[in-house]
Amino acid sequence: MEHKEVPVEYLEFGMFVTKLDRPWTETPFVYQGFVLKTEQQLNALKKYCQKVYVDPERREVVVAPKLLALPPASTRQVIAEQTKEKVRGTVAYKELATVEEELPRARSVFTQTNAIVHSMSRAVITGNALDGERAKQAVNEITDSVVRNPDAMMLLVTMRDKAEETLNRATQVSVYMTVFGRFLQLERERLEVLGLIGLLQDIGMLKLPQGMPGRRSDLALAEDEIFKTHVSNSVEILSQTAGLPAELPGLASLHHERYDGSGYPRGLKGSAISQIGAIAGIVDTFDMLTAPAPYGMQMPPSNALNVLFQNRGTQFHAALVEQFIQCVGAFPVGSVVELNSGEIGVVITQNLVKRLQPRVMVVQDANGNPIHPHKVLDLVHEPMATPDEPYRIRRTLDQTRIKIDSRELFL
Repeated sequence: MEHKEVPVEYLEFGMFVTKLDRPWTETPFVYQGFVLKTEQQLNALKKYCQKVYVDPERREVVVAPKLLALPPASTRQVIAEQTKEKVRGTVAYKELATVEEELPRARSVFTQTNAIVHSMSRAVITGNALDGERAKQAVNEITDSVVRNPDAMMLLVTMRDKAEETLNRATQVSVYMTVFGRFLQLERERLEVLGLIGLLQDIGMLKLPQGMPGRRSDLALAEDEIFKTHVSNSVEILSQTAGLPAELPGLASLHHERYDGSGYPRGLKGSAISQIGAIAGIVDTFDMLTAPAPYGMQMPPSNALNVLFQNRGTQFHAALVEQFIQCVGAFPVGSVVELNSGEIGVVITQNLVKRLQPRVMVVQDANGNPIHPHKVLDLVHEPMATPDEPYRIRRTLDQTRIKIDSRELFL
């Protein structure tokens, strides 16, 4: 597999560093290639390098995100204060369908929403008005599916075709926002607002100059200032769109604001960023970190969660980050995983009580041969891999490790 370029500020413990942006002899590292395990290694990389290259197949995945070094006392106090804040609602959503039952309906909604996103994109590019009512209907149907069973829609967005990524990301972020809102037990009306923000907050990206790189880490300083204007572009477009909630343009301007005031466009701090804006910032960052190049950093979800966790209390609201990690889980739905048997599978549902023991659909045997029909393992029941050892997940793999269409699931 091709080695991936990673800026040092996005490095995570467990990554296997294969190459630096300078000769090894100009650094204190003795070995040419190592697993990043210590703060000392990370600090040295930050001192000597701007970017490195990692081998995704040789990483040691961090299963449970954890803070690897204590933050300053002032930050710890902020974290403690934010963690005490009430961020959960009171609506108890019940699972109304199994993932097997919901998947066909979710697939139809997913396909229709992507078609609507394409239509809206053409409208922006040609200078025509957005169809706000159609966007609301799409989000209403996403919310219906997520309320019935959140795992079905999560399977689809994780295993989606990566073509036309900028457009498909809008649907993905909308789903993540809605699923997170459901997890937080927010009212149904709030779930739909979250879904609309996820779908439309980056619509202004279509007004940026053609050919501009899709992620900020690739931009020159002058380009970065132009890139930031996509927020005001989005606000302008949404303000002129009939049929949308009056609060939507303002809320859509918040997903790049940060709790410590380091964000943009207004440098808002703390409580000046609404809960919905804070949620949008967390979800948008997670999506950027896990999205494939050139749109994102293509991190494994566990490493992306680590980035959020390490920045909780500073860039991101601490309690909401911790809730998001619980929502996504150590092995998110749609993750490709290797079992201790050597078999390869896809996580199809979460176990909300035992996060390390989800349901897994096994799609390849230990020799890489497809398995038909697929075998489903509910790890919480500890099915046996050998007479002496139950099945467990050994590690997560890159999403491109296997090629499987979501339509092949449950056949």
